[in-house]
Amino acid sequence: MDMPLADNAVKTPGVVACVEVAGHTLELFTQSHLLFEAMLLDIAAAKERVWLETYIFSDDRASYAIADALVRCAQAGMDVRLLYDALGSQHTNPAIFEMLSSGGVQVHAYHRIKEALHSIAAFIILNRRDHRKLLVVDNRCAYFGGMNINDHGHLFRASPDDPSVDSAAAWRDMHIRMAGPQQVEVALSFERSWMHAKGRNMPLRPSGYRRVMLGEAHESIHFYDAGPGLKFSRAPRVFRRLLRAANQSVVIVMAYFIPVGRVMREIIRARKRNLHVHVLVPAMTDVPIAQYGAWYLYRKLLRAGVRLYERKNRVMHTKAMVIDRQWTVVGSANMDPRSLYINLEFMAVIRSRAFAQAVIRVTRNELRRSRRVRFSDCEKRTLKQRFLSTLAYSFRWWL
Repeated sequence: MDMPLADNAVKTPGVVACVEVAGHTLELFTQSHLLFEAMLLDIAAAKERVWLETYIFSDDRASYAIADALVRCAQAGMDVRLLYDALGSQHTNPAIFEMLSSGGVQVHAYHRIKEALHSIAAFIILNRRDHRKLLVVDNRCAYFGGMNINDHGHLFRASPDDPSVDSAAAWRDMHIRMAGPQQVEVALSFERSWMHAKGRNMPLRPSGYRRVMLGEAHESIHFYDAGPGLKFSRAPRVFRRLLRAANQSVVIVMAYFIPVGRVMREIIRARKRNLHVHVLVPAMTDVPIAQYGAWYLYRKLLRAGVRLYERKNRVMHTKAMVIDRQWTVVGSANMDPRSLYINLEFMAVIRSRAFAQAVIRVTRNELRRSRRVRFSDCEKRTLKQRFLSTLAYSFRWWL
């Protein structure tokens, strides 16, 4: 796979790349324990507000460290909010949320089971989840990407010099720290999500936003709220618009990859235009049924000429797409029905060759630890595996 390395040197420990884009500084993280250390430094320096939104707020060492930091900010009189998904955090000890609330943090769980049981739209409420991952600190910086407040492998460490931590054991993922004027747009996105969770009306976005108008600037950053429901879903439009505009190459790295409808058709059309299309998915996953659903599409993708790879040995939780080595999509949205049409998601579309190269550099590293999937691999699947694959795909809207 012919991909250039990023020429941006690592600026701070734990940062894979530090890139200047349209007057913003973007720092790219791929390991959760290093991300949490950076978050804690920013929270400790907060003066006015700390807003955190996450699908999973766990009760591991990292989560308690962040919870303690949030309480300290709240007790200092700051506007501190936590919005978490009730189903995503269902295994979390309630004591951590009680500690946060008693410490002055405004805590809200999105779509509790009790809330669903008291509504005639119980199934819709239970099925629709807040899958976003945002952190807003003052008017200074914002974080977004695919990492929950959940340190897989309990790798969080208080000191960056702790040699006992095997960083290679962590999940593979991608998260961005951004400093710059458009930080206010991330804050606005959080505010809208907070209002939606509280059942308040939200004003409509401008028509250009709803239509995913990206503009012609040489470098740019666009943010999109995805979901809920068909009327407000921007995720399919973002993916389709960029896939249609591709002229040379498409690189898709997805934790859960079950593209449906026009998104799938645009991937196939990209191949028919003789574009290089590479798709990297995990070989091992925390949701096996979703992997079975992805297997169902392997034959179609391979017949179209898509180069398909499976990342070995580590759970790959990344959600990113790079088009023509200049457009990058990164955020919480997977390329599956749930992220495309059901859940609340957050997506950033970044036009920058330097940032695209940084993401490609990460992808090249993952490809070295991957195996290419051939058509013969599909033929080797057992009858049971094929049956489960067909069954999982038939339930793709509920995975």
